[in-house]
Amino acid sequence: MGRRASNNPRQLRAKSCGCPKCMEKYPPEEHGERNRRRDCTGSWQARWRDPQGKQQQKCFPIEDGGFKAAEAHLDAMRDRVRSRTYSDPKRGQITLDQWWDKWWAAQPERAIATKNRKESCWKVHIKPKWGDWRICDLEYIELQAWITKEVKGYHSRKKVHEVLNTMLRAAVKDGRRIPFNPAADLDIGEAPAKHPDDVRPPTREQVALIVEHLPMYYKPLVVFLEHTGMRWGEATGLRWENVDLDANHLKVKEVLSEDHGRLFRKDAPKSVAGFRTVPVTPQAAEAVRKQVARWRPPEGATPIGDDPYDLVVDELVFRGPQGGALSRHNFRRVWVPAIQAAGLAREVKNKETGRKEWWPRVHDLRHVFATWLKDLGIDEKDTQTIMGHERGSKVTWIYQHSPEDVAAQVRARMAPEAEGVRILKAV
Repeated sequence: MGRRASNNPRQLRAKSCGCPKCMEKYPPEEHGERNRRRDCTGSWQARWRDPQGKQQQKCFPIEDGGFKAAEAHLDAMRDRVRSRTYSDPKRGQITLDQWWDKWWAAQPERAIATKNRKESCWKVHIKPKWGDWRICDLEYIELQAWITKEVKGYHSRKKVHEVLNTMLRAAVKDGRRIPFNPAADLDIGEAPAKHPDDVRPPTREQVALIVEHLPMYYKPLVVFLEHTGMRWGEATGLRWENVDLDANHLKVKEVLSEDHGRLFRKDAPKSVAGFRTVPVTPQAAEAVRKQVARWRPPEGATPIGDDPYDLVVDELVFRGPQGGALSRHNFRRVWVPAIQAAGLAREVKNKETGRKEWWPRVHDLRHVFATWLKDLGIDEKDTQTIMGHERGSKVTWIYQHSPEDVAAQVRARMAPEAEGVRILKAV
């Protein structure tokens, strides 16, 4: 390392100063007459090299204690460079819109739904509000007020915060464009609590009543969902190649997912645990046979190619009445009338977003399956394996333990059924 400059900070010569050195550099005959003086009035300049080796500088006017201020600033900058906490103010002057273009281009390949969700968060929520702001000007309290008052719904706030937080965290890492991430500790609130009645799955008797009111073509699909506990995308993406009715099981290997109304193939379920073997009951097997007899899917499964929207519908077990792939939107047209005709439909309103949903949902058939396994005495770990949950997941526990079950167990223990039990009475 070269020797440090002995004149750092240094005083810059000024055309308006009348000290000997300034008069020498800027002669009066060329730059005008001024009063001669002993002390220089030029500003003090501190110089340092950033982590990339480029020289940086900052000037301090003499009226503000220029030399001491420049010296203190120089020491601070050198400490930041050594401790790798240095940030270049000029690099932080990039707008959030410009930073999005740089950041997004550097992101690894994502699943289609994930990619489109992040782009939607940026275009709908973040860009209109903060796109023209310099990232160095973003402040915590302004971001907190915005996400609290202008981004509606807990789940929307969670997704928007995830994108903004990741962007600004990358700005901190990228040569310290900003010294810290102002979005790191934003409070997005808590998920709205739901009444147990709104999340309780229907009974198997109620499901049978719904099946009675469904069009004949869709009955096998609902029976299959009830008897396998598979997710919608897993069931509608099931290929004949992955079903073994002789061994009474099927394998979950890929799913159909939906994005902006378009269906596409995914070569992996929701999680690693989603790759699993599911037992097939006689009722589920009969549902599969009915669909196979109608559509006669070929043996073998075509791998997912460069175009995930090429569904290869001919290999699917469950299809729409016209032979196309099933979507949630189209199936809802027969599901809602069926639950209404069965006298079970209940409209549930989200208090945050105002959006209305119908109970029971198609996804509740998965909860019905989990409850059935509990009633059969299946171990929770085995249930997690069958349903495709990660180990230690709380979801399975929630499926299998309703408030009524807990209340009944406590009441049974408190009831003095045995003779000779002394009951305390108030006197």
